[in-house]
Amino acid sequence: MKIKLSLQLLFAVLLFGNANLNAQNLPKDSLPDKLVVVWTSGDPEVAETMALMYTHAAKTNKWFKDVTLIIWGPSARLVIENSKIQEKVIKMQKDGVVLEACVACANMLGVTEQLKKLGIDVKGMGGPLTNYLKSGAKVLTF
Repeated sequence: MKIKLSLQLLFAVLLFGNANLNAQNLPKDSLPDKLVVVWTSGDPEVAETMALMYTHAAKTNKWFKDVTLIIWGPSARLVIENSKIQEKVIKMQKDGVVLEACVACANMLGVTEQLKKLGIDVKGMGGPLTNYLKSGAKVLTF
């Protein structure tokens, strides 16, 4: 557990250590338009120290024009059961991150209506994920 967290923290420092990195410092033709993060982990440490942190920063720092977070599997339950994670997700949405969730998983976990009340687009995700992959969007999975 300590090694896993240490590696995540090291990655975060390497990733976010240069506060001057933003869209204005990169050539315009090197910027992909779309980032899609598929968040499946029910681990709150993974959520806080990587999945949500990077996704939110990618949008607020304009590293990507469009940023989508797909809540899939155990992460759906975590959003509903963990108020700290829920607050982070709501803040991300307010800052322009598009939130989607897998309806099959949400139904299995009994959280569909709660996710919808948070303004999350709960739907079948197989087709949309396939379209994101075929479109050339950058897709990360946590």
